[in-house]
Amino acid sequence: MKNPNILISSSGRRVGLIGCFRDAVALRGETRLIFTADAGLSAPSAHFGDGHTRVPRCTEPAFIDVMLALCAEKRVGLLIPTIDTELPAYADAHERFCAAGIVLNLSTPATVRICCDKIATHAWLTAQGFPTVRQADIRTALDQPDSWPFPLIAKPFNGSASSGLHRIQNRRSLEALAGSSVDYIVQQIAPGREYTVNVYVDRSGKCVCAVPHLRLEIRAGEVSKGVTVKDRRLMDLAGAIATALPGAYGVLNVQCFMDDSGHIRIIEINARFGGGYPLAHRSGANFAAWLLEEQEGRSLALHENWQDGLAMLRYDEAVYLPEGRLFH
Repeated sequence: MKNPNILISSSGRRVGLIGCFRDAVALRGETRLIFTADAGLSAPSAHFGDGHTRVPRCTEPAFIDVMLALCAEKRVGLLIPTIDTELPAYADAHERFCAAGIVLNLSTPATVRICCDKIATHAWLTAQGFPTVRQADIRTALDQPDSWPFPLIAKPFNGSASSGLHRIQNRRSLEALAGSSVDYIVQQIAPGREYTVNVYVDRSGKCVCAVPHLRLEIRAGEVSKGVTVKDRRLMDLAGAIATALPGAYGVLNVQCFMDDSGHIRIIEINARFGGGYPLAHRSGANFAAWLLEEQEGRSLALHENWQDGLAMLRYDEAVYLPEGRLFH
């Protein structure tokens, strides 16, 4: 299939990511269409691609069959998952997509399991000797109060984009979470400033690029203000983590804190494009184009020629349309 099209799954608000792929296609002088799909009724991204399809939720049994049929209908050769909850479904069906000639920006099921479960993430980081924060289940923290002084961070073990995150100031608040239907973990609060490192891992398992950015302001779990930081300590650590993961591939990101002494503590690993990736893209790290190059069997060189100190200041924009089109 010559110049197969691109599909962004669970596209939601990822209008910036659509733009990154448009840039990549234009840079290569190609003609490819960029389609979007989402389970929601009114995804803003639906109005910025070359066609949008409403699909079942990723937890529904029909999800994979519908996505495979959509890829066939739209001549899709590259599929980009964007949310944590859909990654396990795609990982389990990876061979079906490969058999259909569709490249997924997705790591192996083993890496997906590590990244999508905060208990597994913490266990893996600890076993590999990477620096992280102390973590436990709520009951342990309640039973060992001297070892778990407040404040603490509590989050669902499989949460995403800061959904369900709580800053716990006292025992009463922690006890209230213990009685909820959600399985929470607690973490000590990491000192320092928060960074995300966007990384690209090629088919050989080599990290060819790592772009840290300082998270200056967060809104709805995503960076709304950030600035690229070419700090070798962050780049090397994120690259080492990505390389050590069992079968990492494509675009991932590592979230961490670094204190004034330079000590880094990893808090999360995400096996997908992060919400702040457009900043790395604009700095010169064209992960979108590299996915297309690898799709064609090309090898990638180490890339560190991206712009240090590039700031991103996000703002709200809107889509206006007749009410009758809102839920289509």
